[in-house]
Amino acid sequence: MLTLMVLRVDGFVVYIKVIFEISKDDLKIIFINCANPVNSPLYVDTGTCLNGTKSSNASLSTHSYVNIGGMKASDLMELCSLERMTLLPDKDYKNMSFKEIHSQLAYGFELSWHNSRCGSCADGCYIDDSNRTHCTDELSWFVITYGFLLSASMFIGYAFLQILTANLTHVVYLSYNQHLSAYDTIEEFLHTHNNLMPVVRYSYSEIKKMTRGFKKKLGEGGFGCVYKGKLRSGRSTAIKLLGKSKANGQDFINEVATIGRIHHTNVVQLVGFCAEGSKRALVYDFMPNGSLNNFIFSQERSVSLSWEKLHEISLGVAHGIQYLHRGCEMQILHFDIKPHNILLDEHFTPKVADFGLARLCPTNESLKSLTAAGGTIGYMAPELFYKNIGRVSYKADVYSFGMLLLEMAGRRKNLNALAENSSQIYWPDWVRDQVSNEKAIEIGDGSTEEEQKIVKKMVIVGLWCIQMNPLNRPAMNEVVEMLEGVKFLRKESLRYEDLML
Repeated sequence: MLTLMVLRVDGFVVYIKVIFEISKDDLKIIFINCANPVNSPLYVDTGTCLNGTKSSNASLSTHSYVNIGGMKASDLMELCSLERMTLLPDKDYKNMSFKEIHSQLAYGFELSWHNSRCGSCADGCYIDDSNRTHCTDELSWFVITYGFLLSASMFIGYAFLQILTANLTHVVYLSYNQHLSAYDTIEEFLHTHNNLMPVVRYSYSEIKKMTRGFKKKLGEGGFGCVYKGKLRSGRSTAIKLLGKSKANGQDFINEVATIGRIHHTNVVQLVGFCAEGSKRALVYDFMPNGSLNNFIFSQERSVSLSWEKLHEISLGVAHGIQYLHRGCEMQILHFDIKPHNILLDEHFTPKVADFGLARLCPTNESLKSLTAAGGTIGYMAPELFYKNIGRVSYKADVYSFGMLLLEMAGRRKNLNALAENSSQIYWPDWVRDQVSNEKAIEIGDGSTEEEQKIVKKMVIVGLWCIQMNPLNRPAMNEVVEMLEGVKFLRKESLRYEDLML
């Protein structure tokens, strides 16, 4: 008894059980395995390949044969066993090769419908699970409905599967093309600027060797992971292994195009890079003291930076940004100045780092178009959000530096919802009021008059830098002069409406 799917004339698909019988004319074909070769007309050797040549399997310990038409138990040779049996259409198989027999097996055999149990049923019958016979025209409404719902669900499922497959194929295709596009973009850039970059190009295997199989992780972020490495010379490095990026390789190009061609004591040094297919890495000098972020916010540091050292660091950062804006043939706009991107070497000399969002533009010009507002919320200049404020220029970095300077002066985040005094939740707002009203800025017990002056200077310079209108912000060379004490600080000119609240 077989379960078949039958299509009724009314269009419903239902499953029913019907009876079929094997034709009396069909012949049995028996597959036999023997330990020894057999020489008998009842046994057809299957060792002959379908192309007519002799198989190398003939030398194996097991020999395979077929018998057609059936055989008696006495016909089964010693050390032979029956493996399986099937049917063949009635035909003269005498002296037939196994190749011809195989062709008949591929055709299969026929079944005929056995209607002996249908009785007076005009359109045939079916058998239910209790083995009772029913005429097909007596199928219940439930069976028809079930069949329809089952068919509909199968169709919907099939359609959904096709759509899902098509979408997945499209996504894979786009992802593949994106990787190819990123690779081509990077290779084209490296080929074009090959003579302009004094940095070394490493293979991915060399990167793995430098990091000893990426053994020591220094940090992790949206860009990927940073590992400690060592060059053959013994020089320690920090290796940034870039992860998957939506920027089509542009973040990698930005880094290599900017710091790959410059050298300044307050800008992190790019030693080399790796661009091998989808594997991309940047090799920098190792900064043993990590980022400034760890020293101005963390209360658990065993080393506490003095106000003199913080002032020195702020001046170094200002020098680094000034060099990016004025020290190169092309102006370099960083767009992500923040404590986390200021690294400290063994002498706490600050280094501006992470140029993944950087842009190159001609000196004294502003960016006419910016595809996306890059940077970190809390440090981003307002013109990156609101185009009516002014054009995007180097003054965006000045704003970010001002926010950094205020955090250094307060040794706290500019925005702190957990501040004890509600007026101090937004630090720049509170500290501006203190300066405007000639009030002292509390920096802890035991502070000297000189330290108070340092903090006040850093605060006033920071407030100058975060003015809403980019035209009112100083250039970085003016910032350096103010921090050095060369330029007079005009705190009375800091109007309330000019400051970013």
